[in-house]
Amino acid sequence: MKKENTINRVLKAYREKIVPELSERLKLKNQLQVPRLIKIILNMGVAEGIKDFALIESHMEELGLITGQKAVITRAKKSIAGFKLREGDPVGCKVTLRGQRMYEFFDRFVSVVLPRIRDFKGLSAKSFDGRGNYSLGLQEQLVFPEIELDKIKQIQGMDIAFVTSARTNDEARELLSALGIPFRQK
Repeated sequence: MKKENTINRVLKAYREKIVPELSERLKLKNQLQVPRLIKIILNMGVAEGIKDFALIESHMEELGLITGQKAVITRAKKSIAGFKLREGDPVGCKVTLRGQRMYEFFDRFVSVVLPRIRDFKGLSAKSFDGRGNYSLGLQEQLVFPEIELDKIKQIQGMDIAFVTSARTNDEARELLSALGIPFRQK
């Protein structure tokens, strides 16, 4: 069976409209200098995972449903006695999306998930790291339509990081705004 070679609408808009606009707006000579989305990382930190590994497994399944890609376990790098944590203990799970899956997730995130957030007025424009990457946190995984309330063991938040090739926060903000992320007006 031959796989269809379809291009996601976000990727198509990026190639056809956003690249020429950004290269003109940022005064770039070469279109390969235009910032692009490199990867999206979804991370769930599960503190109770030390005591109950089944909880981490259920969150891994949820991340798999959300992204269409298998999640991996994140483990503690250091032992911390105050938290009863040993080096190598499972503390969460994560998924790194690239390529077609990244653009599909981005499209669903902007068009389906963000409108489902209660009292949503836009994302903060202050969550850039100084190198053109943007991070945000969600308080619950229920905003994703793939997650069924009856089947989850625990409501859990997650962090989402958008890694771009932009050199500055302003370039990354221009890119993400052009791709469709609604930033809150100051």
